[in-house]
Amino acid sequence: MLLDTASLYFRAYFGVPDSVRAPDGTPVNAVRGLLDFIGRLVHDHRPDELVACWDNDWRPQWRVDLIPTYKAHRVAEETPAGETDEEEIPDTLSPQVPIIEDVLGALGIARVGVTPYEADDIIGTLTARAKGPVDIVTGDRDLYQLVDDARQVRVLYPLKGVGTLQLTDEAWLREKYGVDGAGYVDLALLRGDPSDGLPGVPGIGEKTAAKLLDAYGDLDGIMAAVDDPKAKLTPSQRKRLDESRAYVAVAPKVVRVAGDVPLPDFDPALPREPRDPAALEALAEQWGLSGAIQRLLTVLQR
Repeated sequence: MLLDTASLYFRAYFGVPDSVRAPDGTPVNAVRGLLDFIGRLVHDHRPDELVACWDNDWRPQWRVDLIPTYKAHRVAEETPAGETDEEEIPDTLSPQVPIIEDVLGALGIARVGVTPYEADDIIGTLTARAKGPVDIVTGDRDLYQLVDDARQVRVLYPLKGVGTLQLTDEAWLREKYGVDGAGYVDLALLRGDPSDGLPGVPGIGEKTAAKLLDAYGDLDGIMAAVDDPKAKLTPSQRKRLDESRAYVAVAPKVVRVAGDVPLPDFDPALPREPRDPAALEALAEQWGLSGAIQRLLTVLQR
């Protein structure tokens, strides 16, 4: 089981009241919510291995170099003191992230991040390496591209907390988008994604993109059709695709998650006992997390 950790702690932050605080008044709603999410996931799905995948670089420069608008709207405005490249996140969330790191470390839950890559890239690499079934837990549709029935790779997309999950397999993707996992990259880059700053091809929405992929197979086939006067593209489609060649040439490298990130050594085995009981006890007391930590330990020890 691979966790898109930031996606989950953002959901926890907005799903658990910020009245959940440590003894010193620090909000810990995201921490508690994430721990409860992990406990529920382990209880319901009983994975043998679990990795909290981390955004060491949420907006890698190599992606920005290819598409400058990539996640540009998420960058904080330039301050008088100089430029900042920090993601705009609520003030009371960012201080909780180091607490999450500390608690996961004391529990012994593997946390893997590599610079300059996003958590998606860690997930893509671990999925490529996996020799057995993989469940990817994320609220990010980008990771639909990894769905592969033959390899038993699916996405568990939270609909309400993590108790109600959309089990995304190839049948679901074909029903919803008309493509399989491998085709989702082409669909996404043609359609564009405002949440990631991907412009897409003007005039090519999701349904049109799916029809083009059905007719021509993949992005290369679509672009070959642009150069084929016999291809049954409408004049406007041909014109817009032709004018978008520069974008189409680089977008796959931006949208496709990396599958070859050099990962550090780590133990993905689901811990049955905490790695550092003393540290975990101290963290539980300092941050008022005794209940959440004990609930998770109870699930892990079953």
